[in-house]
Amino acid sequence: MHKTLIATAITAALALSACSDNKKDEKTQTQAPAPAAEQSTVKAAPAAATNVLMEKSPLQDQAPQFDKIKTSDYEPAFTKGIEEHKAEIDAIANNADAPTFDNTIVAMEKTGELLTRVAKTFFNLAGLISDEQFQRIEADMAPKLSEHEDNIYLNPKLFARVEAVYNTKDSLSAEDQRLVDFYYKQFVRAGAKLSDADKAKMRDLNSQLAKLSTEFSQNILKSFKDDVILVTDKAQLAGLADDEIASLAAAAKAAGKEGYLISLVNTTRQPILGSLENRELRQKIWETSAHRAMGSNGPVILKEAELRAEKAKLLGYPTWAAYVLEDQMAKTPDAVYGILDDLAPKAVAKAKAEAADIQAEIKKDGGDFELQPWDWAYYAEKVRKAKYDLDESQVKPYFEFNTVLHDGLFYAMNKLYGITFKERKDLPVWHDNVLAFEVFDQGGKSIGLYYLDPYARTGKNGGAWMDEFVTQSGLLGTRPVVYNALNIPKPAEGQPTLMTFDEVTTMFHEFGHAAHGLFSDVKYPSLAGTATARDFVEFPSQFNEDWDINPEVIGHYAKNYKTGEPIPKELLDKVLAAHKFNQGFDTTEYLAAALLDMEWHSIPAGTEIKDIEAFEHQALAKHGIDYAPVPPRYKSAYFSHTWSGGYSAGYYAYLWTEVFAADAFAYMKDHGGLTRENGDKFRKEILSKGNSQDLMQDYINFRGQKPTTDALLKRRGLVE
Repeated sequence: MHKTLIATAITAALALSACSDNKKDEKTQTQAPAPAAEQSTVKAAPAAATNVLMEKSPLQDQAPQFDKIKTSDYEPAFTKGIEEHKAEIDAIANNADAPTFDNTIVAMEKTGELLTRVAKTFFNLAGLISDEQFQRIEADMAPKLSEHEDNIYLNPKLFARVEAVYNTKDSLSAEDQRLVDFYYKQFVRAGAKLSDADKAKMRDLNSQLAKLSTEFSQNILKSFKDDVILVTDKAQLAGLADDEIASLAAAAKAAGKEGYLISLVNTTRQPILGSLENRELRQKIWETSAHRAMGSNGPVILKEAELRAEKAKLLGYPTWAAYVLEDQMAKTPDAVYGILDDLAPKAVAKAKAEAADIQAEIKKDGGDFELQPWDWAYYAEKVRKAKYDLDESQVKPYFEFNTVLHDGLFYAMNKLYGITFKERKDLPVWHDNVLAFEVFDQGGKSIGLYYLDPYARTGKNGGAWMDEFVTQSGLLGTRPVVYNALNIPKPAEGQPTLMTFDEVTTMFHEFGHAAHGLFSDVKYPSLAGTATARDFVEFPSQFNEDWDINPEVIGHYAKNYKTGEPIPKELLDKVLAAHKFNQGFDTTEYLAAALLDMEWHSIPAGTEIKDIEAFEHQALAKHGIDYAPVPPRYKSAYFSHTWSGGYSAGYYAYLWTEVFAADAFAYMKDHGGLTRENGDKFRKEILSKGNSQDLMQDYINFRGQKPTTDALLKRRGLVE
């Protein structure tokens, strides 16, 4: 996915009030407002009658009224939301009654309705339709939300109540104890046990980090707009299909430019390099990608790494990685390095074998040069064609967007879980290209809403992700409202959207996250849906990927968009055989990024780093993965996962959870494959549980044992 967290500055605060997608039960919300003297010093702007954020949406499942929200609504709604939330929290902290699970922990679960509503709406849309106004508001709100978070977690009266409940939790049910543990750990990890002097330091660190994270994110958005390649000579685009060239021309026209505009995706590698014959243009595109945002984000990275190390030290941890991993499944940096370092030599060896084939292809093609990163995709495609007699241009006509969505993804989800999808054109959306669906269980019961935003555009973050506008909660009586964002290039007007197989896989992957949110059946919102450890949350999505190559599923959706004829068996066999092609490259570039993330966050406080590129080189060389033809999937200056996306010291999670995904899929394959029996079991034991119980136990309940790496090695083609 990458799942976009609401914002680094407020992730913890909204986890605390995750509360928060909230339908407040007024009958049980008995705490009185805090006295006026204890109210926030932030002055709330008068609520305009037309500010729809101030009240719960009247639409189904509290779906946001995207057609009525104005950008000017956000700041007054944020201000009032912070004020209301502070009053609710103060009432809990100052309650004269002895602390109990209900009047402290459950009470906090019910707070922050307005703040969560506006924050979820704003920060989701900031990643989908951002402009200068969104960026200004985000920059203004980040330190205010960070301060509000600190006012909660560093409140000694409130923590005393939480700690009292924690010390007497044994009489509670297992799920209630899980929630108490969640809150207690959140407070302690935020600094609740620090001295007053150290709490002041913590506030300053958090404020600085919130600003830096926002600055990094906004620099990335600016980079997507500025770091583009304009081609004026059509001949330089040799190798591209006519519809691809038309799409680049349309992009240039939309930007007010003459020629053909090539925009970057957010990874180092650029898909267009697989087709372009012009080596000079390939090099220009790759170098623009690999060196983007260094000038703006270089200083941000150095400062953010320094402050994170200082924060970890203040909390008693040797490094930021040690702090982050303590409450993940991995637990320690050594455990993460162990699995990454175990796979690195296998991956590099596979990549070097692939490079030998590519170098031979370069020579065969008359080239007299050594393989460079900008050559890999182009010549790898030639190797793939030769090895599997497979041409991507032959395949794409069988992967038309609407057919893949309805006859592929939705079909597979119906076979596996019995759910159906009804398009809801009556629901407002945030952009004309967004699709809205209502999701129904087999018996016709509505379980939630699903939005799909498929196309790349200016103002939208790169990559693909899932997030929620409303989180499922039995306590609050809310059903899930989730969305997926993709970044498929939009075709020229009137042309079909023909997808690469990688884009098909991404669509299935992201819906795995959506299913995790839609099938949640948890009481407390802080434990619901995808609110799990980061090194578990990618498991359902990676598990869902492999259904796109299930013979029954791919046979149902891989149809020629002109004739409706199914993909020929010979061509389908080639697609499936080629599925593991280039896995040495894929695994090496991923491991390089994961290790780079870990190394940035394994520095102790006081470490001085001056040269980012030198640090990257040394970090990768240390782990034997500094292989020039295969650079990291993300270099530091545009590594949004780690600097602004909530995955600091956590990018390893994709591999960690792929162990679970591959093992689970192999288990299902051995027990009947695409069946309701398998789907219902996975839904019951994994997707419905959120974080309401031990995550490894969830897996054992499904699989009967802990996962092994055997299926992963086969899945990635690293062993036969």
